[in-house]
Parts: sequence; C-alpha cells; structure tokens
Amino acid sequence: MKPLKIIYYIFIAFIAVIAILLIISVFPITGNYKFMIVQSGSMEPAIEMGSVVMVKPVDSYKIEDVITFTNPKKPGESITHRIYDMKVNEGVPVYITKGDANNAPDTREIQEKDIIGKVLLDIPYLGYAVDFAQKPLGFALIIIVPAVIIIGDEIRKIYNEFKKKKTNEME
Repeated sequence: MKPLKIIYYIFIAFIAVIAILLIISVFPITGNYKFMIVQSGSMEPAIEMGSVVMVKPVDSYKIEDVITFTNPKKPGESITHRIYDMKVNEGVPVYITKGDANNAPDTREIQEKDIIGKVLLDIPYLGYAVDFAQKPLGFALIIIVPAVIIIGDEIRKIYNEFKKKKTNEME
C-alpha cells in the first residue's frame, strides 16, 4: 500500500506543478517574469525542445546572452536564440542572433524593442506537459483525473469507516 501512496503524492505534486505553470504562463507575474515553452530544437543541446524557459527583461544585453524575442515574421510567436553579434545603427543597438544548433546566424537583426527578455532558467521537457494542459483535453484531464482520484480516495475512506462502524455495532 505504501508504494501506491508515494505514486499518488508524486502524481498530485506533478499535477500541481503543471497547474501552477499553466496559470503563470497566462497571467502576468510581479517582476515582469514570463514563462514560455521552447517549440523548436534550434537551441539544443543548451535548451532542449519542449523546455519551459523563464524570461525577464534586463537593462542591457550582451554577446552570448540567450534571449527570447518576438518573431519578426510572425508577431504572435517568439524565438529563443543566443546573441551572436551586436552592432549600433544610428545610435541604436541591434542584435544578430543564432540558434546553437543552427549553422548560420539569423538573417534578421533584432532591435531591443523586440526582445521579451533574457533567459534566466530552463526546465527541460516540462513544456510538453504545460502545452498539453493548455489544450481542452489536457485541461480536462488536469482537472478531472485528480478530482476523480481524490473523490475515489474519500469514498474509500468513508466506506471503510462505515464498515468499521457496522462491525463495531455487531459485536
């Protein structure tokens, strides 16, 4: 019975972590931190595809910083790459980025206004679970499965108490 309890608590903790990451990926966090999911392997092996990255804007960026910026071709999407080079155009810094797994730097220069922030932390593979939880089926499973487990456990406890009371009355 003890191994089942351990698995139960690990499962509940995992669901809680996914729920927390789901919530903080949707709502703003104090300090301007953002959690984002890495959707491609362009930064492997440093940052695995499916990782969750914590990003925060900083005052200045330098070569070798890993940053997340809005995709110039698709404004609703973001890209996480390393700063490969910097130059100054008319007094404004621009950044040339490159994914670690890519052979060549990105062709588009990134302006500071396009940078979401510097990557401070990455958690490998957790993004797959968060991404799944953001879909209707995943969200339902994140809510329904733990609820069924908790309700089932409570029903079992009530049944055992009822059975114990019945046995005590018969004696």
